[in-house]
Amino acid sequence: MTTPNPLAPARLADGDPQALHPHVWPAGTRRDDSGRIEVGGVALAALAERHGTPLYVLDEQEVRHRARRVLAAFLSAAAPHGAQTHAYYAAKAFLSADVARWMHEEGLRLDVATGGELALALAAGVHPEMLGFHGNDKSDAELRTAVEAGVGSIVLDSAEEVDRVADTARRAHRRQAVRLRVNSGVHASTHEYLATAREDQKFGVALAQVPAIVAAIRARPELRLLGLHSHIGSQISAVGGFEEAARRLLAVHRDLLEGGPVPELNLGGGFGIAYTGSDEAVDIDALAAGVVGTVAATCAALGIPMPDLAIEPGRWIVGPAGVTVYTAGTTKDVELQTEEGAATRRYVSVDGGMSDNLRTALYGAEYEVRLANRTSGVDPVLVRVVGKHCESGDVVVQADWLPGDAGRGDLLAVPATGAYHHSLANNYNLLTRPPVVAVNEGKDRVLIARETLADLFSRDAGLTRNEGGR
Repeated sequence: MTTPNPLAPARLADGDPQALHPHVWPAGTRRDDSGRIEVGGVALAALAERHGTPLYVLDEQEVRHRARRVLAAFLSAAAPHGAQTHAYYAAKAFLSADVARWMHEEGLRLDVATGGELALALAAGVHPEMLGFHGNDKSDAELRTAVEAGVGSIVLDSAEEVDRVADTARRAHRRQAVRLRVNSGVHASTHEYLATAREDQKFGVALAQVPAIVAAIRARPELRLLGLHSHIGSQISAVGGFEEAARRLLAVHRDLLEGGPVPELNLGGGFGIAYTGSDEAVDIDALAAGVVGTVAATCAALGIPMPDLAIEPGRWIVGPAGVTVYTAGTTKDVELQTEEGAATRRYVSVDGGMSDNLRTALYGAEYEVRLANRTSGVDPVLVRVVGKHCESGDVVVQADWLPGDAGRGDLLAVPATGAYHHSLANNYNLLTRPPVVAVNEGKDRVLIARETLADLFSRDAGLTRNEGGR
């Protein structure tokens, strides 16, 4: 049982401190007979022994299942209205060659946002027609590569991109399909840095600018307009923002139909997930029904045919499939004074930190942590899991309970780390980035190898230039 601690947030008041909440952890996660956590039929302790820590673990079946599920939810909701749905996996959440292939095999397209993501998708064998290319500052080289490769769509993020993409397409003797990203003005209920449709930010064009920009697109024979695009933000748990964005875009969409076809409406992604047991995971079927129902009803009210829909989920697919494994090191009790008297917070250091999980420092994100290599009958204590970097903000888990005997050498597991963890990983303090290992039906394989110091040093010219060179 937990001892009351005034430093504990309200979300930790109830429940089993060592529960493996099914809406947070990959499906099928369990403890084996010795108390070790298993994911995908493989004990995390066995993976740590083979691959070291820190270690990203990705449940392949969970990724594939969620990809199929989100696509099926929107297809099912759209079918009665005679509309199709195209689902693009948002590669920025996490991308490897294998994940790109999984998405292709499950019927999803791929949304890439940089030349690097584009190059990896092509190298993995994804057909260019299945790619959508985003970005608020695409370089000439990136546009040339995308157009010459034959990507299925380019999302225009500014008025100046109309001529830049058209000129690139003309030189490549191609006609390029494009979408126009619109800043709908919908203020999504999420962290300020994750809200991407507010008026004062870098993405998209204002609704008032759309008619003139679409006219410019249609004036260029090298371009073919697919439709408008909206992305209101990330980690959004309510359907209302998506519905309001759809209504605003469809009002403009109706006017655009007077000048020619507008076959699609892209409502982006940003579907939220549960990071802790107290979070509510988005019901994807209800979300799809709400969004598609709003589009259908709005189109009926406007007297226009319903367009095909496109969505761009990333976090919702890969986030809950990931678990990060750490080895615990130094523990330190800190006594603090509160209005209710003295209280103790235990700091548990691990062998990673903000180099493998930047979201806590960047967004104040909340996570939970579990003892992964054993069980314990010792009463839990309130802990803050921190990294080994030279920053006081280097926090992995702000607050949770761990058995009082958890300490040096134990394995700690943090769930819901499949999205925006490896993709945000860095080399602060010259820590190397962890490997990504996939598990599936009791077997494991490396998706991305552990970075080594030799990898880092190979880029330091002071170490690699020829002897005596300057």
